[in-house]
Amino acid sequence: MPSWRALARRQRHVIPSPSQSLARPQVLEPATTSFASRAAAHQAGSSSSAMSSRVAGSVLLRHLGPRVFGPTTPAAQRPLLAGGEGGAVAVAMWARPLSTSAAREEATASKDNVASTAAATAEAMQAAKADAVQAAKEGKSPAASSYWGIVPAKLVNKDGAEWKWSCFRPWEAYTSDTTIDLSKHHKPKVLLDKIAYWTVKSLRVPTDIFFQRRYGCRAMMLETVAAVPGMVGGMLLHLRSLRRFEQSGGWIRALLEEAENERMHLMTFMEVANPKWYERPLVLAVQGVFFNAYFLGYIVSPKFAHRVVGYLEEEAIHSYTEFLRDLEAGRIENVPAPRIAIDYWRLPADARLKDVVTVVRADEAHHRDVNHFAADIHFQGLELNKTPAPLGYH
Repeated sequence: MPSWRALARRQRHVIPSPSQSLARPQVLEPATTSFASRAAAHQAGSSSSAMSSRVAGSVLLRHLGPRVFGPTTPAAQRPLLAGGEGGAVAVAMWARPLSTSAAREEATASKDNVASTAAATAEAMQAAKADAVQAAKEGKSPAASSYWGIVPAKLVNKDGAEWKWSCFRPWEAYTSDTTIDLSKHHKPKVLLDKIAYWTVKSLRVPTDIFFQRRYGCRAMMLETVAAVPGMVGGMLLHLRSLRRFEQSGGWIRALLEEAENERMHLMTFMEVANPKWYERPLVLAVQGVFFNAYFLGYIVSPKFAHRVVGYLEEEAIHSYTEFLRDLEAGRIENVPAPRIAIDYWRLPADARLKDVVTVVRADEAHHRDVNHFAADIHFQGLELNKTPAPLGYH
């Protein structure tokens, strides 16, 4: 019985190479048929069927290997959409008119957009130049122009005169209630109140040493710090309202109004006293320390933070009372009130510095009440947003 290796050697003359199988596929069919018949006859008459199956598998692998694992059809012979070079060229030639027309439309639209923008910008610039020329003729400062169509509203006073302040509007001006009780005081009873009270008292000592009786500079410098608590408290309540998806009860606006009112105090006293060169870095340092300290304090305990501000406002009332005594005694000149103070507090046209200090002290008394009230709400175990804020409490 011939071995499977001998059978394989007999069939080598009919097994073409891979290149021959691609060039002459017609030779493979009879060879394959002849081999299949011989293999079948050999398998029928052989006593070793396992050996014959191995031979058949080896020969089939040699026949089918070049077809299955050989090189693919050249790209030039593929159909147009098969991904070859011919297909790619055809698709590119077919898509070129579309891409060209789209590019032309995009270029046309871009040119139109650029032209319209340039025309609008040129028109706005011409209008701005015309306004600047007109303002120069009238002796006024030119108004800012905007391509976006934002035009500042022209406001007037009750007497019809043009409103000159941009930091506040006529409807934000008010008449301060100077009849408020200035002698109110919250007596510290619990430990947290005592800590807040003595913290404020300890801060007064270096302030008295540094400013002594220069109450104009003292007021200006302290207002740079007094405007911080309202802004910090309003900011934290604002973020809390966003996190919890809840209303604030008006306390965000109330605290921001307090911060804005304190800032207007600063704008007023800047017209009376100018800071010295060494006081500006002092403001920067004190404001930075106080902002971060109050920020952390409000996060840890809002009731403690509001109580501290309440005691700070009590000390401010005391300082402005001493300021008024020096004005009445003639130790400080009672100069005419700044124009911004007259418009903000709706003071008489002939108001003096004493009138300004009086309304500022009344504002501090109102801030005292608001912050002690907020601290009491927390001490009672309630939330600020559950109690309506005293909006417009001046």
